[in-house]
Amino acid sequence: MINGALFRDAVISAAITINNRKREVDELNVYPVPDGDTGTNMSMTIGNAVDELKRMPADVPISEAASAAASALLRGARGNSGVILSLLFRGISKGLSGLESASCENFAAALDLGVQAAYKAVMKPVEGTILTVAKAAAAQAKESALSTSSETLFWNDVCSEAEAVLAKTTEMLPQLKKAGVVDAGGMGFAIIIRAMSDIFAGGKIAIPTEKNAPAEDSFKTAVSQYDGDITYTYCTEFMLRKNKDCPDPFMLRAYLETIGDCVVLVDDEKYIKVHVHTDNPGNALQKALEFGCFVNDPRPKIENMRIQHENKVKEAKEIEAGFTPAEPEKNFGFVAVAAGHGLVSLFSDLGADVVVKGGQTMNPSTDDILRAILSTPAKTVFVLPNNKNIIMAAEQAVKLTDKSVCVLQTRTIPQGIAAMMAFDEYADLSENRINMTKAFEKVSTGLITFAARDSEFEGHSIKEGEILALDNSKLAFTEKDINKAALKLVKKLAKSGASYVTVIYGSDVTEADAESLQQLLQSKLSDKIEVMLINGGQPVYYYILSVE
Repeated sequence: MINGALFRDAVISAAITINNRKREVDELNVYPVPDGDTGTNMSMTIGNAVDELKRMPADVPISEAASAAASALLRGARGNSGVILSLLFRGISKGLSGLESASCENFAAALDLGVQAAYKAVMKPVEGTILTVAKAAAAQAKESALSTSSETLFWNDVCSEAEAVLAKTTEMLPQLKKAGVVDAGGMGFAIIIRAMSDIFAGGKIAIPTEKNAPAEDSFKTAVSQYDGDITYTYCTEFMLRKNKDCPDPFMLRAYLETIGDCVVLVDDEKYIKVHVHTDNPGNALQKALEFGCFVNDPRPKIENMRIQHENKVKEAKEIEAGFTPAEPEKNFGFVAVAAGHGLVSLFSDLGADVVVKGGQTMNPSTDDILRAILSTPAKTVFVLPNNKNIIMAAEQAVKLTDKSVCVLQTRTIPQGIAAMMAFDEYADLSENRINMTKAFEKVSTGLITFAARDSEFEGHSIKEGEILALDNSKLAFTEKDINKAALKLVKKLAKSGASYVTVIYGSDVTEADAESLQQLLQSKLSDKIEVMLINGGQPVYYYILSVE
């Protein structure tokens, strides 16, 4: 049976492990544009649970540990991969509800609930993704639970099957096969459950990797994994300068382990540094004098961890209590997601009550969006994600509030602008939802950005740094010159007829270059087409082009 402490440590270790390997997962993304990469999003999502789990005692029931983890993941979910990961953990939490500890059968049922929750949340599930890998893991869990009661064998079977199916995802999706890689989300999930399995098998919590980390940092890293354990009252730390005839430091460590736990001892030629949790810090200090003398910097430190924990809980409650949802002062309000000073101002001018800073490389969390919703002084709140990788997080935020919320599935900034301009304060919710949706669906969006990595994508051989033109989020062509790319893309978008072209220029484009493009477009397009210029100040995209 796996208890709450093991589950707690497993999730903490998994969070550290995926954070250590997030770049490896990020690099699997076949789409070459800069984005909120999968590994980073999954790492930030599960990482949101670490602090809360560390505060949990060793005797925590597995149901409470799983519930705390699921809640934290949901609130911290970023990007589609992060939301799916949070849903898998939410299902697991439901499956472990009411249990002190869990058997293989319990986990098999819990994994199945997680997969069901994840599939339900995706409108059009695609096989060859994290969903496929998770489904295979759950199916193997059911089978293994019938043949073994060994947690170690059970979890090894589950992880091995997930990894085997992950390898097959290369053949399941054409874009993965062409790039010769596995699915990034699936790999992230496989890494996470393998890290958890290692803890269930008796392994130690992973240590964050730091290149050329100094001894001081390594010591802090080793100590940090004990932050949540409060078996003994006093956290005691000190540094000694070794005596000339200093006994083997192992003898000091052995003694400390008889009067406490969580012992970390680092020694070199001159110094010994010690961390221990004990009820008798005086005894620890007295014994240490047999090995050397205390140094003044840093001075010995003794802290009451129980008081520290109480203060942390109190502080967390005060912070939570300090957030007061806005009272409804009007019928409708708006939350929009945007990055760039100009775009933030633009949405505010259009009537957005709260603009959540985020976008392609900065996917806001579910909790970020939830707080924005609660801060909006309206009975009904429209949410404009303005990015396809933020829609799922916005939809999960809706489930965390009793407030009336409508998420419009705007995938680009121009779509969000069009939706807000179509709003009618005298119409009801249903009429506005229909009209705003029709308005943003008519908008064609062009994006001019750069390749974040070398890639073979949709028949294009792309080099890092090359200019990319995206037609409604699909790669249209590559170019060497930014303004030439913008002109060519606008002509392509305006072929079906257009009255307005809006050019939103980003932080990496000068006003002079933007005005030059405006003049070029006006001279090359029909006299009936009006070209408007806006300083968006957005990162990542040189130009966001709207054609209506």
